Amino acid sequence: MRAPIFLRLFATIATGSVLALSLHQTAQADSVEKSGNPLFPGWYADPEAKVFGHEYWIYPTYSDRYEKQTFFDAFSSPDLVHWRYHSHVFGTNEIAWAHRAMWAPAVAENNGRYFFFFAANDIQNDQQIGGIGVAVADQPGGPFKDYLGKPLIDKFHNGAQPIDPFVFRDDDGQFYLIYGGWQHCNICRLKNDFTGVEPFADGTEFKEITPKGYVEGSVMFKRGGKYYFMWSEGGWTGPDYSVAYAMADAPTGPFTRIGKILQQDPTVATGAGHHSVIKIPGQEEYYIVYHRRPLGETDGNHRVTCIDRMEFDEHGLIKPVKITFEGVAAHQL
Repeated sequence: MRAPIFLRLFATIATGSVLALSLHQTAQADSVEKSGNPLFPGWYADPEAKVFGHEYWIYPTYSDRYEKQTFFDAFSSPDLVHWRYHSHVFGTNEIAWAHRAMWAPAVAENNGRYFFFFAANDIQNDQQIGGIGVAVADQPGGPFKDYLGKPLIDKFHNGAQPIDPFVFRDDDGQFYLIYGGWQHCNICRLKNDFTGVEPFADGTEFKEITPKGYVEGSVMFKRGGKYYFMWSEGGWTGPDYSVAYAMADAPTGPFTRIGKILQQDPTVATGAGHHSVIKIPGQEEYYIVYHRRPLGETDGNHRVTCIDRMEFDEHGLIKPVKITFEGVAAHQL
């Protein structure tokens, strides 16, 4: 038996309302403001991403020939979508011993001041001047000034070229410097004032923690009581550049490679690597900030800075990251 006319009419109206609501929700979802990738114009690589107060900050390498890598720019945002450009926050004009190949900064807040770790000069042996230096400023946007008047690390220890610094602060307040190139990675304890390194309990200053496949670009964070150690592998000018990771119960390892979580997508971009990680304070929400090479781009120095979501499975393992053109939705701090 057919339903009475008023019931059929009500059903039609209700169905139409549901359809209209569904279309409205879809339109809302489609209209959500996204960051887009790349995040900002220009050739920038090796991004260091931080949260300072109510702002996100990104400190990248200026991606050009070594002789033109004489300064650092920075970018800040309240929401991951709208970025403000900070020109030349630090460079060779503020430091006497560095003259080229200024790479891969790491920035840490310590006692109300902001410390800017960087590599310079691409030294090839212990006789050349350069390595990892430190600059300091009273605010995250600089201007930064040379802190030590000399490199913090200017020698090859355990075979590691002194490049690509990363600063990790453990739960007990101890700061560690993790760095390395030439397929060797070291970890060392920083003095409280960042003027040098101090020995571990066994008397050693530089412990090698190199996992299989390591090339450069160290990153460390702690989650669920585990230390996640991430790095870049492959050739930085090639499509095989990528990010892999390991986990351990201590910042000194031992670290056994688990697998890749970031790599090229031939439909989106190539050479995705040398990253950093943002964790939203007080939330289990993570983002990976990295560089990649636009499709069809053949110049090794032409790299752009991008962002995508980074997620974990029920066992705490990092899920493979899907690189996108859309980027991420706005997230106000």
